[in-house]
Amino acid sequence: MMGDVALSPEVQQSVALDDSDSRSGWGLAARVTFRFAFVYFALYNFPFPLGLLPTSYADERWEGLWHKLVPWVGAHALHIGYPITVFTNGSGDTTYDYVKILCLLVLAALATIVWSLLDGKRTEYRRLQSWFLLYIRLVLGSAMITYGAFKVIQAQFPAPSLTRLLEPYGDSSPMGLLWTLMGASKGYNIFAGAAEMLGGILLFVPQLATLGALISVGVISNIFALNMAYDTPVKLYSFHLLLMAAIIAGFDARRMIDVLLLNRSTEPRMAAPLFRRRRLQQVMLGLQFALGAYVVCDYLYQSHAQARTYAQGREMPIYGIWAVDQFTYDGQNHPPLLTDPDRWQRVVFQNARAMTVQMMDGTRQTFLLKLDADKKTLAIDKAADKNWHAQLTYDRPTLGDLNLAGQFARHQVSAKLHRVDESKYLLNSRGFHWINEFPFNR
Repeated sequence: MMGDVALSPEVQQSVALDDSDSRSGWGLAARVTFRFAFVYFALYNFPFPLGLLPTSYADERWEGLWHKLVPWVGAHALHIGYPITVFTNGSGDTTYDYVKILCLLVLAALATIVWSLLDGKRTEYRRLQSWFLLYIRLVLGSAMITYGAFKVIQAQFPAPSLTRLLEPYGDSSPMGLLWTLMGASKGYNIFAGAAEMLGGILLFVPQLATLGALISVGVISNIFALNMAYDTPVKLYSFHLLLMAAIIAGFDARRMIDVLLLNRSTEPRMAAPLFRRRRLQQVMLGLQFALGAYVVCDYLYQSHAQARTYAQGREMPIYGIWAVDQFTYDGQNHPPLLTDPDRWQRVVFQNARAMTVQMMDGTRQTFLLKLDADKKTLAIDKAADKNWHAQLTYDRPTLGDLNLAGQFARHQVSAKLHRVDESKYLLNSRGFHWINEFPFNR
């Protein structure tokens, strides 16, 4: 059939199935649905895998096109009455993202119509289907490994910050509460991250891809539910990941129903080979393994680097929560009265770039900070007011004491503070217990 090209038995069987399926063909609805899904997910995930490379040139150029198209569509086609932001702001559910998804849907629909008109005589797309499944397998696998790597090292959900420990539950946003919940348990981070990484790694192995997709469906369903329930702005992205996992698993849905529900035997599903040459099939398999190994190593490294960045704050000389014992304001001593609008209650130094002051009424304000450990000075600014500046000096008579003095908000202030042990907060100190005679629910 192929001249002097030797085919493995598996490829021969797959080609035979391919030829048989070509004669039987797909239904019209199946062909149209495949064309639409192929175009949509190709556009949605592009420029993967180029975006994984150290240089982000392809990703920047692709996004640059959307940064021009989406605002134009929003203004002229949808008549949105406000400018659409195109900068990264930590949210994946912005107006920009929703308009972009609408554009992708329209483009995919138009491409499907043109494709159907030009290729209406074709009865099946089994080989192209194999390429489609390969692509979304690698996309989904990379995403699962990425998120998993940032959990097993606890970089996505770090331990609750010092300022979070001072915040009442009622002042938390739903997303902030979720981040605190996740960050409070290193063990759950490892468990959740390991499940994500397991699903992602299995997706890079063709024979185990269905198992990887099923694990991913379970994991992502929980993630999507959390995003919806706690108003986390990753709803669109997590929904697309869930949809891709369901598509991959769906190709074996009939076989799983036979085995799990109907107690019937089933035959292996033989997908059309990507190539007819066995050597090319082996090369492609090797490339999948190499890409999977690269993603695992790269994102574990990035996660470790981010976790180290969080930990660097603990190395600053005045890190911690500091309770104010004595406070003078323009030379006047201010006792700790809850009605005093000028007196500080606590000062928090989470890292060398931020300083948080908690007033007596519990309100907090965070300032930009430049710490000079050699001169023992604190240069303080407000992000929202470029004309506001303050300058303090500090000294530590003992490891548990801190003195601050200088000009703050055009007033002379001085304060004596003592270190509060954050490990004594119940959230940090309760720990794990195998035996609980009574529920410890506070």
